Amino acid sequence: MRGVGLVYWLADNQGILFWLTGLSVLMFLGTLVLVPLLVIRIPATYFAHRHREERVIAHRRPVLWLVLELVKSAVGVVLILAGMLMLVLPGQGVLTILMGLTLLNFPGKFRLERWVVSRPAVYQSINWLRRRAGRHPLIL
Repeated sequence: MRGVGLVYWLADNQGILFWLTGLSVLMFLGTLVLVPLLVIRIPATYFAHRHREERVIAHRRPVLWLVLELVKSAVGVVLILAGMLMLVLPGQGVLTILMGLTLLNFPGKFRLERWVVSRPAVYQSINWLRRRAGRHPLIL
C-alpha cells in the first residue's frame, strides 16, 4: 500500500523532482570543475604548519572580513544541505558536504583538514592534480 502512496506523491511533485535533479546535476558538474581548481590554488606550504596563519584582512578591514566570512559560511551551509539531498538524489553528496565543511569555521577544522589530506589516497590524488597543473606538491 505504501508504494502506491509514493507513486502518487511522485506524480504530484514532478516539478520539485525536476528542479532537484537539475540542481544535483549542476552541483555534480560544479564539483568536477571547482574541486581541481581549488586544489591547484592551495599554497604548497598550506599544511606544513601546525596552526593556520592569521589573515591580514581581518585586522585591516574588519567589516569586509566579517561580510566575507558570513557569505562564505552561508555558501558552506547551502552546500552541506545540498549534499545531504544528494545522498538520496543523484550527485556527489559526500564530496559536496566536505566542500561545505571546508567553508565553515569551527574549532579543530584545520586539524581535521590536515588529517584528511594526510590520508595516502587523498594526498596522492591531490598531488597528481597539482603535478598536472605544474604546481609543487603539498608539504605536510
